[in-house]
Amino acid sequence: MTLPLPPNPKAFEAYEEYERVTNLRHLKIGCWLVILLMPAGLLVDCFVYPNNLGEFFALRATSSGFGFLGLLALHSRFKDRYHFWLCLFVGLNPAFFMCCMIYAADGANSTYYAALNLLLLGVSFIVRWSVDLSLTVSLCVIGMYIVACTLHGPADNISLGDWVNNLYFLVVTAVFVVISGWTQRSLRLREFMLNFELDQNKRQLEVTNDKLSEQNLALEQANKEIQETQIQLVQAEKMSSLGRFSAGLMHDILNPLNYARTGLFVLRRKHRKLPAELQTEAEAIANDVEDGLRRVNEIVSDLRTFTHPGGQVTEEMDLAELFKISLRMVSSALNEQHITLNLDLAPGQKIWVGRNPFIAVLVNLLENSIDALGEKQFAGEDGPRIDISSRAEGDRCRLTIRDNGPGIAPQNLAKVFDPFFTTKEIGKGTGLGLSICFGIVRDYGGAIAAASEPGRYCEFTLDLPASAEAAAKTELENAKPLRL
Repeated sequence: MTLPLPPNPKAFEAYEEYERVTNLRHLKIGCWLVILLMPAGLLVDCFVYPNNLGEFFALRATSSGFGFLGLLALHSRFKDRYHFWLCLFVGLNPAFFMCCMIYAADGANSTYYAALNLLLLGVSFIVRWSVDLSLTVSLCVIGMYIVACTLHGPADNISLGDWVNNLYFLVVTAVFVVISGWTQRSLRLREFMLNFELDQNKRQLEVTNDKLSEQNLALEQANKEIQETQIQLVQAEKMSSLGRFSAGLMHDILNPLNYARTGLFVLRRKHRKLPAELQTEAEAIANDVEDGLRRVNEIVSDLRTFTHPGGQVTEEMDLAELFKISLRMVSSALNEQHITLNLDLAPGQKIWVGRNPFIAVLVNLLENSIDALGEKQFAGEDGPRIDISSRAEGDRCRLTIRDNGPGIAPQNLAKVFDPFFTTKEIGKGTGLGLSICFGIVRDYGGAIAAASEPGRYCEFTLDLPASAEAAAKTELENAKPLRL
């Protein structure tokens, strides 16, 4: 197995920092093991070397004290600067004192060489050192063992084979420690790199998901705007087609209408010569005919307005003054039905409209609310009410007219601005009122939208320019139904 070069320098730096922090934590564990296990070895000394018990106690206590000093050093601010030397100190401290005991006891004949093997294995499994540290400590331990045995002198009861045997096992253990450190570090590095790459990919995926979410929201918004624009274009096409149709229809209707008026005038003069008992009946019939002609004339008049929505003089108007005129026209109906009117207009609110056409829009919307309130039965303290409010939004005005009537059914809400669509009884409406309002408001650079909850309310919202500049820069988004 070869140690792969880190493909990402930042990842390798992060790994080195991780190894350093982990190694410091393991070194603290190693210090505690030295502090606790070295004195605990007195139990072995009592059985193996009872004659050296005092001397060995001093050596073990000193090693334990040095372990405590190492622990303090690992908690100091110098631990990063002298990290390599602290590692050597923690590893060689118990090895040095164990070699001192080997020297003081039987030298090469001492069985305490096994403690050095345990020490090297501890380096491998607990401390998790790098290859260079493991190799350095292993060589130092073997070297101290050779020095301790040499200084002690030749042993009486050990052959050259036993001496080679002890040294061999120490060397093999050192080799295992170095190779184990190398392989373990390779595996840790590979695992860390994979986890690092996985974390990076997760973060990139999260960023990509966030971008996709933003793009999806933008796409949904764009689709919604396209749908609303499409609805607006369809509505405009309906209005345009109906306008062309109405222009020709008015000419065809007005001519026979004038004939009928002339004939009615002649009939009224002639029926005076009828007997008295027939005059009353003839007068009633003539009145019915005249009422029918008047209604036809009103329809033609509405169609004329519909056909020529432009050409109206627009100017800056005071919204409160326009409502004052409009409410005067419907005041009798409000009083008859005991309708409460709440008027909450922004002070000094100006709008850019044509005076008479916009008054007609307001009157039409108010009359629709009045008619709707007349169809609902109110119980308790909840009575018929119309709430009117406005607020300025930059260079535009947002006007709301809301009643607590029966509302509009969901299936009808999308068709209220269609020409000739009406939910009123036959003879009470032509279905052109809201269509004409729609065209008038649109020509001012505004928009009108309807919202309703059946049984609770119906609300019309108008978005209007407050100045000529606002009307001139009106874009398509300001001339389509509002999103409520």
